Amino acid sequence: MLTHIVSFKYRDDVPEAARAEHRQRLAGLRTIPVVRSLSVGADVVRSPRSFDTGLVVTFDDRAALDAYAVHADHVPVAQFGAGLSQQIVAVDFE
Repeated sequence: MLTHIVSFKYRDDVPEAARAEHRQRLAGLRTIPVVRSLSVGADVVRSPRSFDTGLVVTFDDRAALDAYAVHADHVPVAQFGAGLSQQIVAVDFE
């Protein structure tokens, strides 16, 4: 099992509607066949070190993560999120 965690820090000028749309689009990625589980949500703590949105996805293995990364449903969502964000961090572990 491989766990993929991504955190998004949006630019200050990004409205809440765009943030919510991003989370909704991320949630839609759970239909990609290689995704075993997917959880996404907005930060509720809002500490100085917090990011705005967190995503946790599990896959069977690295090959599944690699397939997800280039999947036709994932690519536009990743591009949308990158356009909203000042910083994106990720960690992947087994």
